[in-house]
Amino acid sequence: MRFLAPLVTFLLPTVALAAVTGSSNTDKRATAGYVLKKGPLDTPWTEKVGTDPWPEYPRPQLQRSDWLNLNGVWQYQNATANETNSPPFGTDLKQSVLVPYCLESALSGVMGSRMIWSWYRTTFDVPSNWTRNNRVILNFGAVDYEATVFVNGRKAGFNRGGYWAFNIDITDFLHSQGKNELLVFVYDPTDMGNIQIPLGKQVLEPSHIFYTPCSGIWQTVWIESAPRNHVTQLDVSADMHGEVNVTVHITGNVSIPVEIVIHEANSPDSIKHTATGTTGAAFQFSVAKPDLWSPSSPTLYNITVKAGSDKVQSYTGFRTISRGVIDGVKRPLLNGEFVFLFGTLDQGYWPDGLYTPPSREAMIYDLKALKNVGYNMLRKHIKVETALFYQACDQLGLMVIQDMPSLRPSVPVSPPTPGCNVDSVPVGNVSAQNEFDRQLAILIEQHKSYPSIVTWIIYNEGWGQETKREYPEFRLTSMIRSLDPTRLVDSVTGWNDHGAGDFHDNHHYSSPQCGTPFYSIASTPYDPSRIAIQGEFGGIGHNLTIANMWNVQKSINQINNTYEIDADLTIWNRRAHSILGELQEQIELYACSGAVWTQTTDVEGEVNGMLSYDRRINRMDLDMWRSDIQGLYDAAAARSGNSTTKVPRAEGLAMGLMSGVE
Repeated sequence: MRFLAPLVTFLLPTVALAAVTGSSNTDKRATAGYVLKKGPLDTPWTEKVGTDPWPEYPRPQLQRSDWLNLNGVWQYQNATANETNSPPFGTDLKQSVLVPYCLESALSGVMGSRMIWSWYRTTFDVPSNWTRNNRVILNFGAVDYEATVFVNGRKAGFNRGGYWAFNIDITDFLHSQGKNELLVFVYDPTDMGNIQIPLGKQVLEPSHIFYTPCSGIWQTVWIESAPRNHVTQLDVSADMHGEVNVTVHITGNVSIPVEIVIHEANSPDSIKHTATGTTGAAFQFSVAKPDLWSPSSPTLYNITVKAGSDKVQSYTGFRTISRGVIDGVKRPLLNGEFVFLFGTLDQGYWPDGLYTPPSREAMIYDLKALKNVGYNMLRKHIKVETALFYQACDQLGLMVIQDMPSLRPSVPVSPPTPGCNVDSVPVGNVSAQNEFDRQLAILIEQHKSYPSIVTWIIYNEGWGQETKREYPEFRLTSMIRSLDPTRLVDSVTGWNDHGAGDFHDNHHYSSPQCGTPFYSIASTPYDPSRIAIQGEFGGIGHNLTIANMWNVQKSINQINNTYEIDADLTIWNRRAHSILGELQEQIELYACSGAVWTQTTDVEGEVNGMLSYDRRINRMDLDMWRSDIQGLYDAAAARSGNSTTKVPRAEGLAMGLMSGVE
């Protein structure tokens, strides 16, 4: 029987950033051809998306008041390799596409395959009430993988990397009156041939734990008005002692005065502290007696930044992430105390939008499902999310262990190497490694101000990890620490561990081996000089009816590759109880400091989620999971001298979740 979860509007804890409004202004001539496709599976939010998706201001840590959302129905057509030499200016394209959904998704209205080269087109007006002397900035949340941007017949900019925000000053390309034409040429090779790029789990031929790719524009597109000298990036870190470190980056590399206002947490219109500095250089100041951010009390403070004539809104949370020795064991510390890190492997895939959730409401549903049973963390698995995702984690009090999107596990050798049993190498060439390094730095720079992120991961299970020319994780760990000294680094999660970073990270299905005196093949013996974490475990599965599964025969055929399949939900929960009991024992007896259960939801050919892929079934016996997870925290508290802390459930969530019954 198919159950539909009630669609409840959830209220997050207040981080009352300045009210910002925007409206869609895409070319309505292009709307006639858009039709929502019938994909292999939908969600309760699919039919609610409409043609003005993701209307929220997309960059909560650097908000401006004058902006215009360009999401909606654009024109699209398939392309070939060299078409940037002859863009289709002034020409209607063949199809319609709903931005910002991957071209392979049902919500895009295209639902194509092998979308290697593509054209997007729309037109827009610049609002007449925007300040005449300001600049107009075109922003993209993310485009996978390369984007060449044209405005009114001229090339305006280029970006490489499928997970990163970028912007272009398009002022000099705009018409003084009337509509402006925007064309975007996208190249996304995914894993074509022997190409090696950061791509996570995307493959052109999906198979079991590798999924349908996401090509093209998959995060919000918007324009905004900003002064000629405007803030381009705002780096803020605030620690448990009230020490705040700020760098305000501005166009033109000019040095001008900056005013920072920290507002009271529970009274956003009241001022808690004001400080001054200059752009382009870090400056520090102290805030007296801040309320600290933690999973049990995710307090956030609004910030107003004024630099010259530019004014932006942001926020921060006061907390300190560190490592220390407690009773002879290396531990992760939050605000000076050992907090056991327990979360899920969060892959962030959706059957209707693939990389893009159908809506913010849908995205938050997943997070609240985790918070509701007591998870205090998630591991964002070889994918990077929208800025609104990290804001939601900040607001809810979910710590994030953030992966760098991996290179392919291997690439073909061309020509094949004589005498080699496996014709593949981890990293095809030095340029692939250099590009990985460049994009890893972008990950850190663009996300280092989110309070919820506590740890960076460089390599997952050796995927794309060089081991012959060098062990790059050592220098990359040093690079991360130079860019962001405020967090821990899990250099290698799984295997190919050579001793870098803050964690000794074991993967083992189904049972854990976390800081224990026993381990299995591909792992390494526990290293007491680092923090012990179970980077992946669990993975037990439970089959559903086709109504709640990815209805693709190849995926269905591969479900039996799941680490363990349990006959029904009673057995699934009983097995989870047993495995979580093993983990609790390893906390009590050994050196276990954190663990990552696989996983938040089912994905295509996998059926081992807390939730089904369509989010209509919640497998968890909620009372059992709450009790077992609290048991982990209690065991950790007993090893640390701390009083046990209960992580509060998300407000009002229980009404929006299914009980674990089919």
